Amino acid sequence: MPTVHNLGYPRIGPRRELKQQLEQFWRGDLDEQTLFENTSELRASRWRDQADAGLDLIPVNDFSLYDHMLDMSQLLGVIPPRFAGQKDSGLDLYFRMARGDADQPACEMTKWFDTNYHYLVPEFEPDQEFRILSDKLFDEVAAAQAAGHRVKPVLVGPVSYLYLGKGRNGASRLELLDRLLPVYADILDRLAGMGVDWVQLDEPCLALDLESEWQQAYRTAYQAFGDVSVNILLANYFAGFGDNLDLVKQLPVAGVHVDVTHAPQEVEQLMRDWPADRVLSLGVIDGRNIWRANLVQLLDELEPLQQQLGERLWLAPSCSLLHVPIDRDNEIDLDDEIRSWLAFARQKLDELALLKTALEQGRRGISIAARDDVAAHAARAASKRVHRADVERRMESITSKMTNRVSDFSERSRAQVKALGLPLMPTTTIGSFPQTQEIRKARADFRHGRSDEKTYRDAMQAEIRNVIERQDALGLDVLVHGEPERNDMVEYFGEQLEGMLATRNGWVQSYGSRCVKPPVIFGDVHRPQAMTTDWINYAQSLTQRPVKGMLTGPVTILQWSFVRDDQPRSETCKQIAMAIRDEVADLEADGIKVIQVDEPALREGLPLKQAEQGAYLDWAVESFRLATAGVADDTQIHTHMCYAEFEDILAAITAMDADVITLENARSNGELLQAFENFSYPNAIGPGVWDIHSPRTVPLQEMIELLEKTLKVVPADRLWANPDCGLKTRGWDEIETNLENLVAAAKQLRQKLLTRDQNTGTH
Repeated sequence: MPTVHNLGYPRIGPRRELKQQLEQFWRGDLDEQTLFENTSELRASRWRDQADAGLDLIPVNDFSLYDHMLDMSQLLGVIPPRFAGQKDSGLDLYFRMARGDADQPACEMTKWFDTNYHYLVPEFEPDQEFRILSDKLFDEVAAAQAAGHRVKPVLVGPVSYLYLGKGRNGASRLELLDRLLPVYADILDRLAGMGVDWVQLDEPCLALDLESEWQQAYRTAYQAFGDVSVNILLANYFAGFGDNLDLVKQLPVAGVHVDVTHAPQEVEQLMRDWPADRVLSLGVIDGRNIWRANLVQLLDELEPLQQQLGERLWLAPSCSLLHVPIDRDNEIDLDDEIRSWLAFARQKLDELALLKTALEQGRRGISIAARDDVAAHAARAASKRVHRADVERRMESITSKMTNRVSDFSERSRAQVKALGLPLMPTTTIGSFPQTQEIRKARADFRHGRSDEKTYRDAMQAEIRNVIERQDALGLDVLVHGEPERNDMVEYFGEQLEGMLATRNGWVQSYGSRCVKPPVIFGDVHRPQAMTTDWINYAQSLTQRPVKGMLTGPVTILQWSFVRDDQPRSETCKQIAMAIRDEVADLEADGIKVIQVDEPALREGLPLKQAEQGAYLDWAVESFRLATAGVADDTQIHTHMCYAEFEDILAAITAMDADVITLENARSNGELLQAFENFSYPNAIGPGVWDIHSPRTVPLQEMIELLEKTLKVVPADRLWANPDCGLKTRGWDEIETNLENLVAAAKQLRQKLLTRDQNTGTH
């Protein structure tokens, strides 16, 4: 009989209970004991749901109050020196590392491989010591065992943990391996002493193109675990092993998990000389997308493998189900046709159970389900809601001329200086302002029919007026309308573009308490009407300063949606690009001279294998240019990117040819600037000087110092001053002081530069 298991389950709860509990705690409305009690019940309910679905092994330690990498840092005693030695409880220290405090910035946050999940980056010092600091893992194992579950604890493996961290003050991550491994061995032995049979060690870095020294690190690490008395399941996901495949075969582990949805060809390669005593776990259910699995096709592939492997065949989702919504049955607004095409986390476990039944009892055991499965896939393939002839014709009309601006940046920038009249080092924000309870209530009342359209529009316009007046008073140079009408920067467009739909409860975790509802791209994408012009035009009517038109770029809409899997992603992206191109044209026709098309997911979408990256960057950059290149020289195109490592794609960012790019920089302590020391970026740039994900007030002098550091690598006439990201999650009391400091920092530096130029006779 095959074993069915899961690599991880959503943490947030069916109604985002985790978010609500955390935010009450952070506001001081909930004490620590109550937070633990409430989240413990949420955690236990996840175990029950998975047990009820028929899983043989229940993942434990995949639940986190903020981030699983932060959990590992606390477990291993990796506490940055700036937080050490302070009199705090474990939970207080944990959240200060995640969110910062009045005195210290938070740990750096970046994307988890090619997903929209953000993890907290471990920070290692040269004298780094490791020790078991937290009992969270062991307490959760004990609780799950007491509830009657057969558990499989989940840990980030030692090599991936080091690889994904950063060495500070000259620390070498590889040199820390020998210090780290004994602590991991102690953890594994302690789990074995609790009666644990299997431990899942996640090593997703095996999906990357690894240097030889990191490959050797894997050999060293897993040979060191040869004496531990627990079975290790080595888990890889998001891509195949690639050149690391032979290495993985040699590692002395009891089982290996492979992501079949991304690397089906590797199953045959693994089976050629698979050891007779080793488990092979196949990730056959897509843990990253929401489309129904093709059970009949999977059985055709699995039945021969079962004959060869017998009970050593395990079945699972491709990766943790953290990346998909919890339960399709919560979507009461979905029509039956589209509902039949979808599978959320709970349904994916049901699919695993059906596969197990069919392999144990034969296909007769699932005959009704198999018949429904065939019918659903056939209906989706033939649906007229999926395929549009008018969109197909428009895609065929795209020419290379449509992806190029009329003039180069130097000529465009002169036209924009004349049209906009901006000062040296202009100040702006990234787009959103606080989404207050009142704003959310006004949107919800209109959505659910509790208020009429006029009441809703009046409320949104009142908030836009408030935002414009505040920015004018602060003295910002390029304003934004604040986006009060937008629930999310992608979901908002998903609600208005044909071929896309928004769910009611399809939430997934982005980081901490931040959840998003990715739209579903189920068919050809088309813009039936303008989406943003009324709001932007109203904002511009309230001020003499330029107001940015705010749009989300095609790559980000693609990447932050659940994307159809029946055509290349590049084709879907170009369809979205043409829809955004129409919106850009409408904004420009209405006199909006600054238009921001955000692409924070450009780096996130980069394939993990280098051989595949060039083709992706080609069509991603082409899609951005297709969306933005139709404007006149004096219309200024901005884009924004954040919370990812951009150093290796600076050439592609340059090829996007945006007039101004704003980048997250403060959260990563200005590390991005090092890349620009060796790369001459030709257009204007705004590296952030304020980490907006922390409640911290940034001192004026700190902003000045960061801008001065930036001026060493970016000329003053191409430098902008701005925060790291949008301000949606912050409160006005936090924002205004920081924006005052931002404006004051830019003014002081302008004056300093002017005085210097006067003294030297330069201009």
